[in-house]
Amino acid sequence: MKKLSYLFIIVGLCIVGYAVWEIVDTKMQTSNSLAEAQAIVTSPPDKEVYKEEDGTFKPPIGEAVGILHIPRLEADLPIVEGTDPDDLEKGVGHYKGSYYPDENGQIVLSGHRDTVFRKAGELELGDSLEVKLPYGDFEYEIIDTKIVEADDRSIITLQNEKEELILTTCYPFSYVGNAPQRYIIYAKKKNVKIEQTIQLL
Repeated sequence: MKKLSYLFIIVGLCIVGYAVWEIVDTKMQTSNSLAEAQAIVTSPPDKEVYKEEDGTFKPPIGEAVGILHIPRLEADLPIVEGTDPDDLEKGVGHYKGSYYPDENGQIVLSGHRDTVFRKAGELELGDSLEVKLPYGDFEYEIIDTKIVEADDRSIITLQNEKEELILTTCYPFSYVGNAPQRYIIYAKKKNVKIEQTIQLL
């Protein structure tokens, strides 16, 4: 019985140790991605970096391409192209096939609830979300939130009729293991940025 008890303790410690290592590793990768994103946003090689001939923004998978600034949370989160597990360990993933600002379509950003989006539940309607890219800064206002089942595919429509920003993360936030639901935040683009309004006054 003692040997069995020791075995359970060792297995438990290994599981906890692995979980802690994953959190630390993710934080390190996110920090590295943020440094890369800040560099490309503040001093891009040129404002047309990753621009296709048709004007669309098409960065390579896995690249840090911008910053999601959330004023209420005082957070700067790196935006990484792609939403595979490896991409989400680096920051907020941009869903491949969705649009970017100024492309008149659905922009989809996803992140883990226990890392980059762990405080997403504190956001309120009317809060601002800012997307900073090599070709400009764009501001959005949260207009709605929704909780859906994990297998609900109706959220990501990839429509290109109007510009909208959607953030997605797993839910409940405190759930242990694979969460059964998703928390969705909808935001619309502000027509005039705050700094532009000040200049006009």
